Amino acid sequence: MFSSKTCSVLLILSLALGGASARALLTTVSAGGDVGADAETGNVGGAPSTVAKEPPVEIGSAGNYVMLTKTGISTVPTSDITGDMGVSPIAATAMTGFSLTADPTNKFSTSAQLTGQAFAADYATPTPALLTTAVSDMETAYTDAAGRANEDAERQNLNAGALGGDYGGEFAPLTPGVYTFGSDVSIGANIYFEGTGPVTGQGDTDVFIIQMTGNLMQVANTRVILRGGALAKNIFWQVSGAAAISEEAHMEGILLVKTDVLFKTQSSLSGRVLAQTACNLQEATISDAALSE
Repeated sequence: MFSSKTCSVLLILSLALGGASARALLTTVSAGGDVGADAETGNVGGAPSTVAKEPPVEIGSAGNYVMLTKTGISTVPTSDITGDMGVSPIAATAMTGFSLTADPTNKFSTSAQLTGQAFAADYATPTPALLTTAVSDMETAYTDAAGRANEDAERQNLNAGALGGDYGGEFAPLTPGVYTFGSDVSIGANIYFEGTGPVTGQGDTDVFIIQMTGNLMQVANTRVILRGGALAKNIFWQVSGAAAISEEAHMEGILLVKTDVLFKTQSSLSGRVLAQTACNLQEATISDAALSE
């Protein structure tokens, strides 16, 4: 057992640490563990923290595509896409601007703008069935992300949806968990996702879910930046409206979008676009390469 003086010191330290670090400290103290805090991560020494992490959103076979939509994908050349893309239930004619070349099997097509393959609902078996399953998985993932509980008032309607600076900026990064916005979300300056550390089992397992009832807008020349071991595959943007990434802006994560997505000139994404209507590119760079690391 700890003396009252020791407990007072621990309480002050826990409040100074804040958030998950405070909960981890108090959990360890109650269990009689070592209270030496890790200077790198803020995690408590001794036994690992028992604070449960938010589980990832399972995207199923939708994860086979860097872009998957229901009503079409367009490009204003030249875009640069790494990964496979697909449209369903619409036909291949809804993939425009790519100058697609059908494979002799008619199971997929290729494009000079695509390091991967393009699939559509009117291609040969088994492509239609695979796409139907992937679209279903995409819709299930969207519903899952939208339904995640968030009881933390500090993560609800953060700065009325205006992110950057004191709200997600370099010195006030977004930390693991669920953020909920009953509005549009606008990224007006660089924002940071901060994981709990670079060691395996720390930042690489941290999950960030950003829920919004409106649209997602990222202004020109801004960047989403990951640090502390955070990974793009564990960032989920659940957008009830549309998403627009402006000129030369860089986005990270999985875009689960109810309507359409627009990437303006020279914008980029490290992640996936899973949109329930269309995705339109203007000389954009879209890649899922980092998601397999």
